Amino acid sequence: MMKIGMCMFLWTTRITPQHESLLTALRDTGFDGVEIPVFEGTPEEYRQIAVMLDRIGLERTAVTAMGDPSVNLISPQATTRKAGVDYMDWALECTAALGADQISGPLHSTLGLFSGAGPTGAELDYFRDTQLQIGDLAAGHGIVVGLEALNRFECYLFNTMDALCDHLRALDHPNITAMYDTFHANIEETDPVGALIRNSDMISHIHISENDRGVPGRGNISWAETFAAIARSGYDDWLTIEAFGRGLPDLAAATKVWRDFADSPEQVYREGYAHIRACMDKAGLTVL
Repeated sequence: MMKIGMCMFLWTTRITPQHESLLTALRDTGFDGVEIPVFEGTPEEYRQIAVMLDRIGLERTAVTAMGDPSVNLISPQATTRKAGVDYMDWALECTAALGADQISGPLHSTLGLFSGAGPTGAELDYFRDTQLQIGDLAAGHGIVVGLEALNRFECYLFNTMDALCDHLRALDHPNITAMYDTFHANIEETDPVGALIRNSDMISHIHISENDRGVPGRGNISWAETFAAIARSGYDDWLTIEAFGRGLPDLAAATKVWRDFADSPEQVYREGYAHIRACMDKAGLTVL
């Protein structure tokens, strides 16, 4: 059955025992699980997080990104591509230790790195080669990787779901799938709902994110149509809120967040959860 999650990016890029009261509050709000950032640390540290989440009663997925050009998976330098695959190997090991079976994000190229042109044939070949390697590593851990199409201001390899999913179908690896993010789709897709429907066969994860990355339901995303499309597609997995604030200066700078979108983080996740439940009810979707 469908599950509702909350991405921890609103507060941190590294979960510690100090977040236990917050995680408990998310559970008490009704969330089935949380999306845990994987950017640093050891598998043993993620095993300890898993123990805490099990004690609280929250399931989990994982999220990461590569902002360092030295691990660019589509670099012309073989050593750089290898470093990117090694990074993903580490992230997958941490994800497995966390007890998650999915990790998502723009895990196809370096976030915020631009060549000044669109993707080349060589870069798409590098994409295929590195993703096949990562897919095999993910399969060894029983993990699915959900690649994210990002807007043109954050990456240039895949901006639309059609572009991403066409290449994923050609790749044909069961552990390399797509994530649909309502924020990015709102920018890049001429028909965001159609993009979801056309590519539902490849989508393993969905981010519920408002057009300003603030409180879901307060902006201009066509939520009724989006949830109706989710119901029609047969998708039956995580609906995870991704929102950002100014609490973490480095993350705020990376996501270009220069103002507050809510009075408090509590407002984001409480209103966001209620919004998702109301949209699900209207669309006839069932939560776990």
